Amino acid sequence: MQKKYLLAPGPTPVPPEALLAMAMPIIHHRAPDFLPVLDAAKKGLQWLYQTKNDVLILCATGTGGMVGSVTNFLSPGDDVLVINGGKFGERWTKICQAYGMKVEEIIVEWGHAVKPEQVEAALKKNPRIKAVFVQANETSTGVYHDIKSLASIVKKMDALFVVDAISALVAHDLRTDEWGIDVMVGGSQKGVMLPPGLAFVSVSDKAWKMADTAKTPKFYFNFKKERDNLAKNQTNFTSAVTLIIGLNASLKMLQEEGLENVLARHEKLAKATRAAVGALGLKLFPKESPSNALTAIEAPAGVDGQAIYKNLREKYGITGAGGQDKLKGKIFRIAHLGYADTFDVITAVAGIEMVLKGLGHPLKLGTGVGAAQEILMK
Repeated sequence: MQKKYLLAPGPTPVPPEALLAMAMPIIHHRAPDFLPVLDAAKKGLQWLYQTKNDVLILCATGTGGMVGSVTNFLSPGDDVLVINGGKFGERWTKICQAYGMKVEEIIVEWGHAVKPEQVEAALKKNPRIKAVFVQANETSTGVYHDIKSLASIVKKMDALFVVDAISALVAHDLRTDEWGIDVMVGGSQKGVMLPPGLAFVSVSDKAWKMADTAKTPKFYFNFKKERDNLAKNQTNFTSAVTLIIGLNASLKMLQEEGLENVLARHEKLAKATRAAVGALGLKLFPKESPSNALTAIEAPAGVDGQAIYKNLREKYGITGAGGQDKLKGKIFRIAHLGYADTFDVITAVAGIEMVLKGLGHPLKLGTGVGAAQEILMK
């Protein structure tokens, strides 16, 4: 028998409380007993998002929320700015192009965060830009972009500020209303500690005004209809009833812990993981602004990053993640997101040490674990 450890940046482990809630008998999504369920979910999401805005609940993966965040506020031919610093920045570009937008990209070298002055310069150069798209956390590289600084720049312009926070939500402090984030996308299978299947999108008053003139065709991801139904504690189409019941259980756990404590926990786990990486003589892939959701680690010289990822899973039951696209074989990634605590980090670091030693990389077992423990015990 081999015990399994899910330490990937998504899907992430689901706590027993949410699993048990989702095991309850199914209820009908149009029946009166579902109304308080959705009401609790929408209020809980407003708490998590730190917003008074509506947070729409879509039966889709996070990418569905991204698609809706393009089609509901823009028209074909509109100029948009995409910050492209990894595989998910590329996804914003592909979605916008698929719906006929004119995409201007700020290409950010993988492993780096965008410089806010680059965004400011692009907006001043092209005042026709209708929206700025960015990842809060670029999951493919483990880099966190400075959303607060970017928001302060974009809100001075007419453009919408659209943030993919799918893997950053819960791990990083994202103050939707205070900072002026117009549209923010989340997903169920990351920090919210659920199976895949739900997308969440907050929408500002500024964005709703742009929705009035948007001409891009839409049907399933029709945010106005979702808003109208949400006011009645319904969704436009069939609700993912079981997932929404689980959502309430996960949100209750987060609320009981307290948002400040949740954020501090993720920061501590991330710092401990980074300390372990340094103690082992390994290098973080991010050159600045590493994420609190996951740690991207460069494979040491002569060692295939995919072999590290594969051996962690096959020999020790630890599922992390490898590198994507041009980073395949060059990095491996370990998440500390959502339902994660002290011993998830200890397990991950110990597994990395054992795999690297088994692959012939010289190290002293326990070096990384000890460095992580020093931080985790504080």
